[in-house]
Amino acid sequence: MTSTLSRPSAATLRSQPNPTTRRRFVAETPRSRTHLPTRLRPADLLRITDQGVADVLDGRHDHLLPAEWDPVQRWSTRIHADDDVDVWLISWTPGEATELHDHAGSLGALTVLSGSLREYHWTGEKLDVRVLDAGDQAAFPLGWVHDVVPNPSITVTGPTLSVHAYSPPLTARCWDLAWLRSCHLLRRGSKSDE
Repeated sequence: MTSTLSRPSAATLRSQPNPTTRRRFVAETPRSRTHLPTRLRPADLLRITDQGVADVLDGRHDHLLPAEWDPVQRWSTRIHADDDVDVWLISWTPGEATELHDHAGSLGALTVLSGSLREYHWTGEKLDVRVLDAGDQAAFPLGWVHDVVPNPSITVTGPTLSVHAYSPPLTARCWDLAWLRSCHLLRRGSKSDE
């Protein structure tokens, strides 16, 4: 049996902004790319993350949630996987970052379930930033290089949580630091950092 004392109740999570007030951020897919490695589009992934949030709020994944949310280390679990898409529930902790990375041939989307995130996106010349609050969604195309962190200007009680979808399913994450490109291969069934 898991304790609900250390994690937000379903009622608390349900009290987040309603879907009619949420913001969607869809990055434009480069026009030169006409063939994508998946039949799913960013709008499909946004719908999938929205459904993932609804499933978490409805308690369908309670058996996967930790008894207590770690306030120091990020946590993630895959909540759905098939040949087309991976869906992850990710917690975010102060001071943790993913570092700049792309998703090695996968499109992606996320919906913030609770708290607030900052996404730093590398444009090729500079870092742009956008803030994603509870209920906000964002999608990103192939080659989107970003870093995701909890929004340090917002104080939250309970965990900052988001649901992410990747299609095709993640096989690697790549970092581009100091012009040195390295990829971390992911194996099916392994934990992901995001």
